[in-house]
Amino acid sequence: MRETDRNEPGGLMAVDLKPLADQVLLITGASSGIGLVTARAAARKGASVMLVARGEGALRDAAEALQRDGLNAAYAVADVCSIDALRAAAAATVARFGRIDTWVNCAGVALYAKLVDTPEDEHQQLFQTNYFGMVHGSLVAVEQLRQGGGALVTVGSIAGDIPSPIMGAYAASKHAVKGYTEALRIEINAARLPISVTLIKPSGTDTPIAAHAANHVDGEAQIPPPIYAPELVADAILDAAVRPQLAITVGGMGRLQVLLGQHFPGLLARFGGAMIPILSDPKQPKTTASNLSAPFRDGEETSRNQPGRAVSVYAIARQPATKVALAALLGLGAAALAVRHQSKGEAE
Repeated sequence: MRETDRNEPGGLMAVDLKPLADQVLLITGASSGIGLVTARAAARKGASVMLVARGEGALRDAAEALQRDGLNAAYAVADVCSIDALRAAAAATVARFGRIDTWVNCAGVALYAKLVDTPEDEHQQLFQTNYFGMVHGSLVAVEQLRQGGGALVTVGSIAGDIPSPIMGAYAASKHAVKGYTEALRIEINAARLPISVTLIKPSGTDTPIAAHAANHVDGEAQIPPPIYAPELVADAILDAAVRPQLAITVGGMGRLQVLLGQHFPGLLARFGGAMIPILSDPKQPKTTASNLSAPFRDGEETSRNQPGRAVSVYAIARQPATKVALAALLGLGAAALAVRHQSKGEAE
């Protein structure tokens, strides 16, 4: 079940997407966290999946485990900072599975530091992965999908909608991801290409991102609360692979944070600093390595110490079937009230 807020496509040109079991997906950042969870979920639902990341060991282990279960999976080693490496991964996918139907930009890194204390080389490396890596993936995806059509799904963050102290560089990169993705969608629609473009905006998610981050704060870096299970994000990604949507915000409380920040920016500017103490745990050892420039501790889906929410009533309410059921109930209620009003009038 998902806790999501969707932005439906409205007047966008129609794009026919295949059922997931008939699709070939290429997923970047598939060696850990959301990317790995999504790859495993897609394969278990019958899709053919190409796992792409920098770390060969974790990719090989994940792909071989899926193959042992009789599922269609392969891997390609590529750093999203290189568009040529991604083109090679795309070519390997077509050679193995015949085509690409959905491209998922999921590779990402994090950095914990006050902006005035953020090392410039790390700031630039973060943008190379989070922003330019997404740009490279999007460009190659359009090359692959422009003829046969399909879905381009990019994982951003609610940090792309509101600022975040201590994770300011990360938030800035996600703002850039949002701006690029939305502009690319306009251009794709103007060119009438058969490609749906969806931006996934997770709230804090239980992945190893904090443990993998470059950390310049005291103690262990923490995932911003409220925290949700990565399976919820994977569900949203796979939903976008089969149903065109503009954006999906994963996490009702995260969506509330965005709305409050957007409608009350003065309060956010004045009191947003209250988030700073909860973004690190000084009682726990500070991590000294990161995956900014090279793979680090890949192969893990979750943080193991900050479990996320897996079930939500809000998630059920956002499902299309639930919306239809609610509409039907409202219609029945309105009809019942009308009959009651008419009966009362006749009695009078």
